[in-house]
Amino acid sequence: QVHGVVGDFERHLDRIPDGDGPARIVALLGGTIGNFPPGTRRRLLRRIGSLLAPEDRLLLGTDLVKDPAMIEAAYDDSQGITAEFNRNVLHVINRELGADFTPEAFDHVAFFDRRHEWIEMRLRARRPVSVLISGLGLRVEFAAGEELRTEISAKFTRARLEADYAAAGLELDRWYADGDGLFALSLAARG
Repeated sequence: QVHGVVGDFERHLDRIPDGDGPARIVALLGGTIGNFPPGTRRRLLRRIGSLLAPEDRLLLGTDLVKDPAMIEAAYDDSQGITAEFNRNVLHVINRELGADFTPEAFDHVAFFDRRHEWIEMRLRARRPVSVLISGLGLRVEFAAGEELRTEISAKFTRARLEADYAAAGLELDRWYADGDGLFALSLAARG
């Protein structure tokens, strides 16, 4: 039986049905876990772990560490698709918060941070930009060249994921990686 949950990762985990039946698998696929900063990621894993009965498992998808040039090419494609995706966040802020961003005033920037093993996407102001975010009663000034970080996407090694699991009270039960070592699925249980 499948029970889908639509909600916020940090506020709606209580919508996962209780484990008073057969063993459950809580699935978080597609590398989504990499979009959370380390502290938030560990809190999320700890919270999911607290919902698991001993026979339950977490099925987690993770994008693996690979050649930084390959990662950067994926997040800064020559067709400009990712750049438009990144600038779209400004359209969303305009619509949802009554802001007056001019998305075309920002360049897309993507780079791999080796220390944190994540890709960062940013928007860099091409010129001085003044933005009013009416919904927050806030005016923001960007100097030419100033950047706004819009996304991180952490990449993982097996050892790093095991450390994240351990910090969250989980332990790795099974590891499945593709033949090229680009992506992995893991099963974790309460430790």
